[in-house]
Amino acid sequence: MDRCELANNYHNRGCNCCQAVLAAFSDVTGLSEAESLAIGGGFGSGAGTGELCGAITGAVMTLSQIFPATIEDPVSGKKRAVGLSKEFQKRFSERFGCLRCAELLPKKYQPDDATPAAKRMQLSNHCAIMIVTAVEIVEEMLGERTA
Repeated sequence: MDRCELANNYHNRGCNCCQAVLAAFSDVTGLSEAESLAIGGGFGSGAGTGELCGAITGAVMTLSQIFPATIEDPVSGKKRAVGLSKEFQKRFSERFGCLRCAELLPKKYQPDDATPAAKRMQLSNHCAIMIVTAVEIVEEMLGERTA
């Protein structure tokens, strides 16, 4: 099972968008499934306020965990984390036109609006499309950093 399918399975089991994305990357973040689900628990539905989409929050948490700021060099670590966050949000926004959960939900995106994985998986659930697209963007970014 690939990460997109794994994230979708977490969502199908009741996890919020943030939890689904973060837990799908447990193999590379070093966080256990339980830790990922606990950390992401309050970030669904734009942290309950309709603000930043939980799938985005989960992706930013994932990138920050993989490329962490450290106490030995917190300034450059924070700059790297913010840079990755901005790049992720730019790519997500290019696909969907916005970042806020409250703006994304009414648009009712379909697989054709998203990424290849959402099309391949024939997803019709709006949040599942956001989740799988977020996972796919993180994977693209990770591939670019290791290439």
